[in-house]
Amino acid sequence: MNTATDIDAATIEVIRNYLTSAATEMQRTLVRTAYNTIVYEILDFGISIYDRDLNLIADSPGLALFLGANDYGIEKAVEYVGEENFEPGDVLIMNYPYWSGTHTLDVLLFAPVFYDDELIGYTTCRAHWLDLGAKDSGYVLDSEDIHQEGIIFPGTKVYKGGQPDEEILDIIRFNSRIPDKVIGDLNAQIAAVRTGKERLCELYDKYGSATIETAIDRILDHGERTARKAVADLPDGRWSATGYADGTAPDRKEPIKLHATVEIDGEDFTVDFTGSSGTVDEPLNIPPGMTESVAKLCFKTVTTPGEDSNAGQYEPISVVMDEDNIFNASYPVPTFTIWTAIIAIDVVYEALSKALPEAVPAASGGDICDIMLFGEDPETGRQFVEANNEGVGRGASADHDGGNALMHISQSMVQNIPVEVFENKAPIRFNQLSVREDSAGPGEYRGGFGIRRDYEITEPVGALSIIQKTRTDNWGLQGGKPGAKNVVVLDPNTDDESWKERIDILVDNDDLYTDIGSEKYAGMFRGTFMPGEIISNRTGGGGGYGDPYDRSPEQVCDDVVDGYVSQEAAREAYGVEITDDNEIDWETTESLRSQHN
Repeated sequence: MNTATDIDAATIEVIRNYLTSAATEMQRTLVRTAYNTIVYEILDFGISIYDRDLNLIADSPGLALFLGANDYGIEKAVEYVGEENFEPGDVLIMNYPYWSGTHTLDVLLFAPVFYDDELIGYTTCRAHWLDLGAKDSGYVLDSEDIHQEGIIFPGTKVYKGGQPDEEILDIIRFNSRIPDKVIGDLNAQIAAVRTGKERLCELYDKYGSATIETAIDRILDHGERTARKAVADLPDGRWSATGYADGTAPDRKEPIKLHATVEIDGEDFTVDFTGSSGTVDEPLNIPPGMTESVAKLCFKTVTTPGEDSNAGQYEPISVVMDEDNIFNASYPVPTFTIWTAIIAIDVVYEALSKALPEAVPAASGGDICDIMLFGEDPETGRQFVEANNEGVGRGASADHDGGNALMHISQSMVQNIPVEVFENKAPIRFNQLSVREDSAGPGEYRGGFGIRRDYEITEPVGALSIIQKTRTDNWGLQGGKPGAKNVVVLDPNTDDESWKERIDILVDNDDLYTDIGSEKYAGMFRGTFMPGEIISNRTGGGGGYGDPYDRSPEQVCDDVVDGYVSQEAAREAYGVEITDDNEIDWETTESLRSQHN
């Protein structure tokens, strides 16, 4: 057995990889035992392991915004409960947004880990639950305060000394419309954190406390040194950008301002959200834990993107937000619809692009374009909730096109639900799932394309759309053009306007959309849909990079042949004339491009 004084680099690497493997096993345990597709298909979770001092020492890829929020949440939970009040076998639950770092349905479970009766760390697992007593099924789009958004646990022992607290379990069970699935997911999370505890104790058995703790210190130190060097290699300066969220109020006239400033000074990296909108009476306010997570995600991708995360890597970053700021939510403002944070990622990247134009891509489609269905299962009579995140186009870079139909970067390893699974879980039929033509931002390197997915309703069902990036452009870089905006088009099974009475929230952007036919709706809505009606989800494209007229005609022709770009768009955006036989009309192309130059 190595001692703390003679520990070598190889042993440190074995321990570091063992910790990562333990987090991965926690993930596998969760996915194999979860009850809801949002966990086992979409992978809407975040798993982290911490040492006794609450330093992140390992995580497992999931929803990227959860991992930074876990850092904030575990600190607040331990502060609230008190380290001295933990005992072996405890498992605690927290979903108080201002502490947990996200909305009430993103439930953080954590367990203190004891070895030889000494507290050595914590294992955590956050996962999205589909219902926990909010005023509406699925997502709450119009809450005015936190108490409309579900039952709250500030850091409550659901297991005490290894035994379940049946009273707490009953509170959860009786406050959910889908209790069996919620309790099933709770048990899956408990299994995950217990798996992490067992693996951490096995590691201590093998190497001993002194060696493990010395190795962790060196892992954290290496992470900090690597990140500080990466920051030092970046240009010093201060850069700002502004983006916008639509808002959820149907009568909102102006979008919500999201402002970010990035400052690099030597080895220090600051993200400042001062100048953003103040808090709003809509569920778009962001808890500080998630605000920190937004900044950490962007920081990670430009400093140590190829390394497993640990707390040391985030030592150079500071996050600033003024008191009355949409990114600094405090009791009792509503927080349920946290899409503001997703949009904010591209705002931070836009600021960074002014410092690192060759390292940062253009804007993505800017959203996760979620459609959620809910109601009563016609066969079982039980309530159900099903949701599906959708891919968007990624932004182009200085040397390649943007990726097509990929999950927004905030989603990291998240995926959508297979067609066959979704059709089996909800009363829908998918009539179309395709790349959305002409959605990519033109450029020498074009952005990625969004998708089009048409939901045909087969039984009366509740449905809602959660999209917040529909009114403003997905910016390009270095002369590249914006990608298409996100939009949902509704095709009701009626010729009159009475169907609108079934829609609680509907933002009519008729004057903002000119390319999608006569029915033009976008963003947020919630209502009842009848058999034969269509919900067409059309996601945004990534911004382009460089002058579109510098793109080779052959590449433009390939995109036309593939059905990605129309002949009209090839002519207008790229100055390339494509014949009906899918050939390049070189004479017309040269004429068009000479006029551009």
